[in-house]
Amino acid sequence: MKINTRIAGLLAFVAVAQLLTIPVRAQEVEPGFKSLFNGQDLTGWVGRTNHWSVQDGFITGITSLDNPAKGNNFLIARDGAKDLVVDDFELRLSYRFSSAWGNSGIQYRSAGFENCVVRGYQADMEAGPTHSGILYEEGGRGILAKRGEKVIIRDNADKPGKHKVEVVGSLGDTKEIQAGIKSGDWNDYVVIVKGNHLQHFINGRQTVDVIDEQASKAVKSGILALQIHAGQPMKIQFKNIRIKPLH
Repeated sequence: MKINTRIAGLLAFVAVAQLLTIPVRAQEVEPGFKSLFNGQDLTGWVGRTNHWSVQDGFITGITSLDNPAKGNNFLIARDGAKDLVVDDFELRLSYRFSSAWGNSGIQYRSAGFENCVVRGYQADMEAGPTHSGILYEEGGRGILAKRGEKVIIRDNADKPGKHKVEVVGSLGDTKEIQAGIKSGDWNDYVVIVKGNHLQHFINGRQTVDVIDEQASKAVKSGILALQIHAGQPMKIQFKNIRIKPLH
């Protein structure tokens, strides 16, 4: 009887120890949200396999001196056999850089091209002090809103076909916002898009507020993707990726 009790106690201890060593990667999905990452593999995503993988339960993008990114490339969310298309939505995820240099972003309402190249709206993030939270248009109009800005984008009457960014308000000082972004640790990123109104948030702090009124360039729907940037070696990881349609 004593032996059985000891064995049972040992088995219980081993079971608890195993549970404690299993990394908890999944987060309970909030009502209305759908998880886009299973925490195990890249099912539901497509990208260049020499740069994108799952490590320790996190989507991981890595470049190195021996394996550089030949141009910016992207991990694209899929909907079955086709790319996932988003229009009005709220996206939530967490990201972390594990390198001294790094540049990445969340592409949304974007267009896909050969070899996992994507162009369009980007919620930017970097390991540096300047660009995290801005709105950048990859392969298009460039920086559309700097961190801390409320802007309206319009056609430029003086330069047909070009755009004009009008700063109409402030969300706070860019250095103050940067102070709330953690270096080498997890940060929570939220993107809310409805109509031509685009908003980014990092760790609960709004970073940009954009109204895109340039009818010839504003995009109403497109694909969703994660970026790895050409340049110095870098490592970026993502977890808890979930999305809710806003219809």
